[in-house]
Amino acid sequence: MTLPADLLIELGTEELPPKALLTLSNHFQTEVLRRLTQAGLQCGPCRAFATPRRLALLIEQVPARQPDQQIERRGPAVAAAFDALGAPTGAAQGFARSCGVEMAALERQATDKGEWLTFRSLVPGLALAALLPSMIEDALAALPIPKRMRWGSADYQFVRPVQWLVLLHGTQVIPAEIFGVRSGAISRGHRYMGAASIPLAVPGDYEQLLATSGRVIVDFAVRRERVRALVTQAGVDAGGCPLIDPQLLDEVTALVEWPCAITGSFDAHFLAVPREALIASMQGHQKYFPLEDATGQLLNQFVTIANIDSPQPELIRSGNERVIRPRLSDAVFFWNKDRATPLATRLARLADMVFERRLGSLLEKSERVAVLAGQLAPLFDVLAEYPARAARLSRCDLICEMVGEFPELQGTMGAYYAAHDGEPPAVVAALREFYQPRYAGDAIPASPSGQCLAIADKLDTLTGIFGVGGAPTGDKDPYALRRAALGCLRICMETDSPIDLLAGLNAAAAGHAERIAAGTPLAVFDFMLERARGYFHERGSRADVVESVLVTRPTQPRELRRRILAVEAFLQLPAALSLAAANKRISNILRKAPDFTPGQPDPALLVEPAELALARELALASQETAELASSGDYAGYLARAAALHAPVDAFFEEVLVMAEDDALRRNRLQLLSALQALFLRVADISHIAAT
Repeated sequence: MTLPADLLIELGTEELPPKALLTLSNHFQTEVLRRLTQAGLQCGPCRAFATPRRLALLIEQVPARQPDQQIERRGPAVAAAFDALGAPTGAAQGFARSCGVEMAALERQATDKGEWLTFRSLVPGLALAALLPSMIEDALAALPIPKRMRWGSADYQFVRPVQWLVLLHGTQVIPAEIFGVRSGAISRGHRYMGAASIPLAVPGDYEQLLATSGRVIVDFAVRRERVRALVTQAGVDAGGCPLIDPQLLDEVTALVEWPCAITGSFDAHFLAVPREALIASMQGHQKYFPLEDATGQLLNQFVTIANIDSPQPELIRSGNERVIRPRLSDAVFFWNKDRATPLATRLARLADMVFERRLGSLLEKSERVAVLAGQLAPLFDVLAEYPARAARLSRCDLICEMVGEFPELQGTMGAYYAAHDGEPPAVVAALREFYQPRYAGDAIPASPSGQCLAIADKLDTLTGIFGVGGAPTGDKDPYALRRAALGCLRICMETDSPIDLLAGLNAAAAGHAERIAAGTPLAVFDFMLERARGYFHERGSRADVVESVLVTRPTQPRELRRRILAVEAFLQLPAALSLAAANKRISNILRKAPDFTPGQPDPALLVEPAELALARELALASQETAELASSGDYAGYLARAAALHAPVDAFFEEVLVMAEDDALRRNRLQLLSALQALFLRVADISHIAAT
């Protein structure tokens, strides 16, 4: 076969790790396609398939061989290739030998830099069958597998033992042996319900045959939506609404090839345990989807996904109900045991738990955060005693049994235990919320005490870890400092808090005393501005608008948000682009002006009508915008400043800035500097692109 044809690659294995399945599939697709492209094999669209027992690719219109390649090599210059008698020199002969030809096969090529010896040849492309096996081996070797396993007596290593291999190009099998398994055109169906062997005539039959003969839904996305639909319908049939966690949905999808939903139940008395603990037990231990009613109350029912369409589903149901009981009984035991001891009595034990070896224990961190939260409390209009008390209790639930079993419940269980102990509602709310936002898109704390504690805790972590050299590098961020920085920004902006981040960082750094490096607050502040850049870009703000505000380095996040909104509104004004261009011109003039120092222009040296008019309008605008700035009305500020465009345009048309007279030149530069400073109170609009 010489024409392009569809290519099917299927690697059959023992059950693959469910949490890694989608990552393995995506990387396998990327690695194979990259190698095909590098070999000059231009293909059509590619679909990746992944189930617990296979990784597969269906690539359309893959050429049967590489195109022939025209090779051209340049040798020595002709002047150096031949001596005075025209005989080839050693350089020319060496070049010919390196090309594997006689001197007569070399050509001369004239360029603008002289004439050179060259060698041209046509290299026939290799067949796909000769290239593909090594490509697949290299692609599999490049997969992100933390720990590979061996099987049998050979030295093969992969994430799981390999059982079969399909390499089908059109109607032809590409012969290969990978991990000791010879390629063929026979796939395998579901381990219990499908055909043991499924012959494939052409790649295009793969998905349909696996579904009909194999009882396998090979497309991960299709199978995931099937799981979602089954769980949703089962929940409706049971009179509830399922809680479908995206990560759990992916994991369950990676565990089954033919999903079937089964609804089960447990004793209602377990509902006395906090819902978060029950959900964690059902999702984490058993991979169940919990159900809640229309009011959001957890039901004593769940949906599980089986990997088999059983003729006796009641047996599967009873088995799942049986295994969940001891899990929920453990939760009841932890809940009762933890409440027997007040949360506050656990505080002293935090002295034995290290936060970071150079930053001390969790007890020390709790005390630092308590002090900082008390200092920040007035900015959130909350009594200092509440966030300070919550800060001291914030890590106490780490010592509780429930959090030891379900680490993701830290904070959540602390709030429950604090409420049981009779702590004030503001303290309970802060304990429940201070980890928020936990992930991208998560809500920020709703209560003022929670907002205050969350900011204090994150600022302490940021300054501490940065201060001992733990700033994130590349994709490594073990202390989640990027998330902490973005969380601080979001809380400040979305609550319109007047907090000054740089002042807060200095206060947090003071709590660490001599343990951290000098200059840490400023380094963290720069890091947070970078997070702000990404935050606004993701929300659709123009890059030049964001940059125009960031270069002014506002230390209050709410100011940052207000100014960006103001610049976006300013750009809708007819004078915006003209003023942006004028500011860019002013920046260039001031940057190139030798020995210029900003200052107030001398009215006595304003001689041209245009500069007199600009100075008059600038003084008036400065007076009127001062009140707008103090009230935070930056949109109004820029709208008023936009009225300067006419005198600014007239100034540049009629006045020679770089006058020969030193005094006049200096005065005009100072006038332009004052004009620039007026805009810099909000943004450096010289960064606005002329579009």
